[in-house]
Amino acid sequence: MNDMKARNSRSRQWRWPISPETVRAVLSSHSVLGLAFAGIIYLVCLTGTIAVFAPDLERWEIPAAPVISSLSDTAAARAIAEGARHAPADATLYLSLPTPARDGATLVAYSPTFERKWAVAADGALADMEAIWTEFLIHLHVNLHLPRSWGEFIVGLTGVALLSSLVSGILAHPRIVRDAFHLRLGGSRRLQEADLHNRLGVWALPFHFALALTGALLGLSTVIVAALSLLLYRGDMGKVYELFLDPPPPVDARAVPMPDIAALIADARARAPGAQPQSLMVERPGRADMRISVDGGRPRLLVSQDETRFDARGAMVHDEHPQDIVTGTRLLGGIGQIHFGWFGGLPVRLAYGLLGLALCVVTSTGVTIWLARRRDRGRPAPRWERIWATVCWGQPAILALTALLALLTPTAPLPAAWLGLTILSILAAALAGTISADRLSRGWRWALAILLLALALLHGVPLLGKDMAPLLVDALLLAGGLGLLASLLRGQKARAVAI
Repeated sequence: MNDMKARNSRSRQWRWPISPETVRAVLSSHSVLGLAFAGIIYLVCLTGTIAVFAPDLERWEIPAAPVISSLSDTAAARAIAEGARHAPADATLYLSLPTPARDGATLVAYSPTFERKWAVAADGALADMEAIWTEFLIHLHVNLHLPRSWGEFIVGLTGVALLSSLVSGILAHPRIVRDAFHLRLGGSRRLQEADLHNRLGVWALPFHFALALTGALLGLSTVIVAALSLLLYRGDMGKVYELFLDPPPPVDARAVPMPDIAALIADARARAPGAQPQSLMVERPGRADMRISVDGGRPRLLVSQDETRFDARGAMVHDEHPQDIVTGTRLLGGIGQIHFGWFGGLPVRLAYGLLGLALCVVTSTGVTIWLARRRDRGRPAPRWERIWATVCWGQPAILALTALLALLTPTAPLPAAWLGLTILSILAAALAGTISADRLSRGWRWALAILLLALALLHGVPLLGKDMAPLLVDALLLAGGLGLLASLLRGQKARAVAI
């Protein structure tokens, strides 16, 4: 009787709804997918983690740029007029206004052949804001400094690969709930890396999933639009864009005077009680086909959902508020904010930074586990171990070196420097047969620690006693360098004791 109850109890226990054979097949596909895209996934995750702090990095690079907490309508109009004088007639001017989550106002003028950015002072005066290293980093993350369509496509595919790896990793882990808080430290390196890989992958899974999904959608947006146009409109991509964006007015390049921008901002504010203007966009300023849009934000809303649009004469032609927007449009509007974490201020950026580091560790340990398993089975791959150590620790060091180069030589060609150093480091790792992967990894970590400390001191010491805001990045660099240095010294001491 007792045996029967025990069997019934076991039969009622929850079991993983996938057969062991399927689990093994999924695990194999997880390994293949991860290995195929590991390097680029790691690079995109690393640069994305740093790019979360782009607003802080811009302020760090240009500490003299004005940072304001509010901008009057009159000053905003003055900034637009000044920007229009420095931009071609077919350009678009985009003015970001200060918000509770983000101090500072910036003006960007761009067209297919022109781009320039300024910081806006309280009186509307403009100061050049060319943060060359931050721009280099963002473009490396978004399109790998390749032609934009190709680069974004590759990064989008990387997002799909990461998303598939996350799903296959979960399906291949039958004990995911039971092992969620099981971490074996100090024993076998392979088991330690496996536990770290699985725990960080599970604990931050919602973040990893959201990041991979939004990254894939952003990177493959052009492909998605092209596919929809073929399915619905015989290849007319303009028809698809019209589902989300209003078509531009008919082309009319006649010169016309600018309307009263300050009055238009006040008009938009009056039409949206409870919203505060957050950005202003002027398309083709000074032309008869000019279009002016004022976007407003509300508390507890992720993205701006109030938009009032005016024509070249200052007449209102479009007025939209949260109650007018369908759920799908709201979700699409939030993709970029969710992906980059540029909402909620510094606390959100810090959380994104920590979770991004966790994703970098998950990617790094995934390949390390595979290489360690090969070694345990008597089929070591020392060359790939050295190459992977160079990717994992060499890329942060090379990025830090490009930042130091930008600090010392603002005109330096950063993309070429990064590419050259990356190729040389990987070739050197592949050919350095007498150096172990562990030794190479330690060398890169020493280099990274020294570079982080050098960056913090060279940039931060001259600013002591002045504006403290740019010193936040220096403090993070200093903490990272000292933490890495302490870890290396502890490891050195432990090896000396073992000998």
